[in-house]
Amino acid sequence: MSDKDAGTPRVFLFRHGITEWTINGRYTGKTELSLTEKGKQQVIGTGRMIVGPGKLIDPSKLARVFVSPRVRAKQTFELAFGENDRYDLDGEGNLTETEELAEWDYGAYEGLVTREIRALRKEHGLDGEREWDIWRDGCEDGESPEQVTARLDALISEIHAIQGPNMHGEKVCDVVLVAHGHILRAFVKRWLRYPMEFPLSMMLEPGGVGVLSYQHHNVEEPAVLVGIGFPIQ
Repeated sequence: MSDKDAGTPRVFLFRHGITEWTINGRYTGKTELSLTEKGKQQVIGTGRMIVGPGKLIDPSKLARVFVSPRVRAKQTFELAFGENDRYDLDGEGNLTETEELAEWDYGAYEGLVTREIRALRKEHGLDGEREWDIWRDGCEDGESPEQVTARLDALISEIHAIQGPNMHGEKVCDVVLVAHGHILRAFVKRWLRYPMEFPLSMMLEPGGVGVLSYQHHNVEEPAVLVGIGFPIQ
């Protein structure tokens, strides 16, 4: 990133560390699971490497931290950020826990793996000609792609309102999102103005961090993915 681009606000995507269901590949939406010991170490390692004064995520340069209300996301925030930083962010009104960042509501598919979901849908007379794809088909008794799009677009509008007046470095206003695998990938699609079904090849490892920014220092210009980081083991 050039010096000119260095003042452009960024959005950091921080995925929570692994849980028992992450290991098993089970879809985890509203179920409250804690991080495993390995998951905690993933987050602590990443936090030590990139969170702190003068580091990639500098708490003094954050305008807002948005955190999913799920336990595993809140644990991730607490492990990645120091106690003083958490206290300052909260005291300054820059820490927001929001359902807009909750994981996709999987409804009837909660706790299942992909093959079980596809078998269940066939039992229900669905997907006769094509296999289930969450980005296109959503979840029975859970959220549709349109519902996820609506809540993420609302969050993106809020972020644009924070960062829009500061596109040329007038005031430091980076934003951090602490959340989950599917919802963060969905966020990237909407940030880039793609529909949910757009086949965007992207993975964010548990405990990993991604970075989003803007083109040409203009909130109205197409947004770009700057890079994806991986958890520090």
